[in-house]
Amino acid sequence: MLAQQRQAAILDRVRTRGGVRVGELAAEHGVSDMTIRRDLDLLHERGLLAKVHGGATVAGATDEPGFQAKSVRQQAEKSAIAVRAARLVRPGAAIALSAGTTTAELARRLVDVPGLTVVTNSLPVADILHDRGRDDQTVVLTGGVRTPSDALVGPLAVTAVRALHLDVLFLGVHGVTERTGFTTPNLMEAETNRALVAAADRLVVLADHTKWGTVGISAIAPLADAHVLVTDDRLLPQARRLLTDRIGELVVVPMTGQGTPR
Repeated sequence: MLAQQRQAAILDRVRTRGGVRVGELAAEHGVSDMTIRRDLDLLHERGLLAKVHGGATVAGATDEPGFQAKSVRQQAEKSAIAVRAARLVRPGAAIALSAGTTTAELARRLVDVPGLTVVTNSLPVADILHDRGRDDQTVVLTGGVRTPSDALVGPLAVTAVRALHLDVLFLGVHGVTERTGFTTPNLMEAETNRALVAAADRLVVLADHTKWGTVGISAIAPLADAHVLVTDDRLLPQARRLLTDRIGELVVVPMTGQGTPR
C-alpha cells in the first residue's frame, strides 16, 4: 500500500471511530510505529486530524488556524490552483475573492488584469492588489470584524456584500464533503461567505485535495451550488467521481511528483 493510500485509510478510520491508536494502525497496515507516527504528523500538519498521546482523534470542527499557519500548507497545490483559476477572470469583470490563502495566491495572479473590480473581505487579498495591482483596477474591501484567518466578517461585511452584483465569486473553503458541502470553522465567516455566494452569478470554489473529508462547523453552500471546483490531482479517485457528478465542472490541476504544477 502506498503512503497516500495508507493515510487515506487512517483518516477514514479516525472519522468512523472518532480516534485511533498508533499500535493498532501499525499492526493493521504491517508497518512500524514510527511510520504511523510520521503519517499522523503529516495529517496533523494538514489540519485533518488532532494528534494525542499514543494516537489521534478527529480535528475540531471549530479549529481555525491563522492565515500565516495556513499559508505554508500545500503551497505548490495552492499556486497551481491559482494559476488555473486566473484563466477564468476576464478584463473588466466584477469579481469577489473570499478570505483564504488560496484566494490570496489567486490575487497575486490578477495584478495585471486590466479594468478589474475586486470585492473582498480578505485583508491580505486587498493588500496584494493595492500594492501590486494596476491603476485601472478597483479594490473594494468590506468592513467587519477581523478573524484569525484575516477575514472581515459580521453585520457590516454582510450588509456591504448584499448591496452588490458580481460576475464571479472565487471561494476558498475549510472543508468539502458529500454530506455537508462547503464549510468553514467560523460561524460569522460562513454568513459572510453565504452573502458573497448570493451576490455572484457564478461560484468557483478553490480547494486543494486536503480539504476533502474535512468538516467545519458551519455550512457555506451545498456542492451543487458550485459552477466550477478547481483542485489538484492528489484528490482521491472516489472523491473525483462524486464531485464530477455533483459539481458543474471539476477542474483537476496536474502536479509532478515533486509537488509542482506540470
